[in-house]
Amino acid sequence: MAREILPVADERQVRAYARRLTLRYPRQLTVALVLHGLAAVAGLAVPWQLGALVQTVRDGGEVSVGLVVLGIGGFLLLQSVLIRYAVLASARLGEKVLAELREEFVDRVLGLPLSTVERAGAGDLITRTTRDVDSLSRTVRHAVPETLIAVVTFAITIGAIVLVSPLLMLPMLIAGPILWCATRWYLNRARDGYLRENAAYADMTEGLAETVDGARAIEALGLHRRREQRTDDDIRGSFGAERYTLRLRTIWFPAVELGYVLPVCATLFVGGLFYTNGWVSLAQVTAATLYAQQLIDPLDRFLMWIDELQVGGAALARLLGVANVPDDRAPSATRPTGELMEADDVRYAYREGRDVLHGVSLTVRPGERLAMVGPSGAGKSTLGRLLAGIHGPRTGAVSVGGVPLVDLPLDELRGHVALVTQEHHVFKGTLRDNLLIARPGADDTAVRAALDAVDSLDWVLGLPDGLDTVVGSGGLAVSPAQAQQLALARLVLADPHTLVLDEATSLIDPRVARHLERSLAAVLEGRTVIAIAHRLYTAHDADRVAVVEDGRISELGSHDELVAAGGSYAALWSSWHGAPTRPPHEPVR
Repeated sequence: MAREILPVADERQVRAYARRLTLRYPRQLTVALVLHGLAAVAGLAVPWQLGALVQTVRDGGEVSVGLVVLGIGGFLLLQSVLIRYAVLASARLGEKVLAELREEFVDRVLGLPLSTVERAGAGDLITRTTRDVDSLSRTVRHAVPETLIAVVTFAITIGAIVLVSPLLMLPMLIAGPILWCATRWYLNRARDGYLRENAAYADMTEGLAETVDGARAIEALGLHRRREQRTDDDIRGSFGAERYTLRLRTIWFPAVELGYVLPVCATLFVGGLFYTNGWVSLAQVTAATLYAQQLIDPLDRFLMWIDELQVGGAALARLLGVANVPDDRAPSATRPTGELMEADDVRYAYREGRDVLHGVSLTVRPGERLAMVGPSGAGKSTLGRLLAGIHGPRTGAVSVGGVPLVDLPLDELRGHVALVTQEHHVFKGTLRDNLLIARPGADDTAVRAALDAVDSLDWVLGLPDGLDTVVGSGGLAVSPAQAQQLALARLVLADPHTLVLDEATSLIDPRVARHLERSLAAVLEGRTVIAIAHRLYTAHDADRVAVVEDGRISELGSHDELVAAGGSYAALWSSWHGAPTRPPHEPVR
């Protein structure tokens, strides 16, 4: 199956979303800005006092050291208190914005089209939900408030210099071109660089996930060197992407440092010349030089965190990009008139021009148990996903009750048909919570009945806290077979009319799986069951068997009919059931 990288939002979308999200809380934003402004004003009093002190000493006047110390200390204390509450207000605003953004992102991910989730690389989704969310959290918690403080402090300090002496503002302008050109050069390259860095990290995560998930196949087929080469290539690509952004910073940071030093030196030098010519007073030169020195902190803070803003902006672009995924279905107002499932001349391709299903037609009657068998890569799982409504066919139609599955709203679709594969997930929480995902309103009696139907009630009740046992990350570790039983129990609770089971018991011991499937059959009596089988006793128990070969249904009939026909299925059954060298329950793929 071809993997697709999810889209990335453009700069206009990112700016518009950030502005809309921030302005959603105008009162909190105003309070934070006012507090930061007052803190900056309080900080301007000390240089002014020191300038006046120097001028008084120069003029030979009397100085009350106690009053000077008391005045400076008072303003510093006031500034500290204001900064404390300003940072607290910014943090509260940041947490609200971050919480809302996370909730919206989760909604977007859960709203992704089913076919997109199937095609999207695991590494890309994992990276967006972990690394990108973490990067954005750091930006919202730290970079945004720090940048806000820097901008407010910078603006007020510049205003103070102008009030002290407009002439002494001139030497400050020398830093402008340096900082502007260096920062513009950096920003023009940083966003794309960080997007490449995140994408490279996603590729590396995808490769590692595939290697871990397919460890047994890699070992069996001797693919160690190939996977090592893939990992090396991914690490090399990630290293190259990170090296590029590092090179940007090593050029930008020194230029910024130069922009810090020059204004202070220039103000002191030019201020001295102006003072000797009588254009400014000593108090003005002192205050302006101290203000120029004070500008270093907000400038440094702003330019330091602007790099983090680029990282956060790239992360936000990837998170918002999830919303740019086009829907793969357009629900209509038509509703099914029954549960008859039909596939009519269905063709499907993961890659354009390369069909994996070729004109498949199949009718599954309500309440029928249909088994699909065939060699690996024949198209069984793909057909199962089409019958479950995960994918829409390229041509043809898959319908239930006369309505194409892709025309049904997702909530209604899941009431008609559900898919369970050998891929499953145990969420962090109690066992009860894990099961109630399928039917939140179910009581303990229904939960226990579902567990009993999949032969897992005994081991669940044998746990220390029974249904209240915490599982998942940080909790009790359940085995792959037990996780598969929980997935089947969810299916029993969901109670759809049609079930598509894609090797849903493959991780369970064959003898146990045989008993489990018979128990499930009794519970699901009257439901339509389409089982993609790799153990032929599943086909033996089914009402009909469809043999899938090369993307087509080559044989269709009951077990006895197909054995009597002497075709592909008969050969499979003979080799699986009759060969003395093979255990009676060994999987056939």
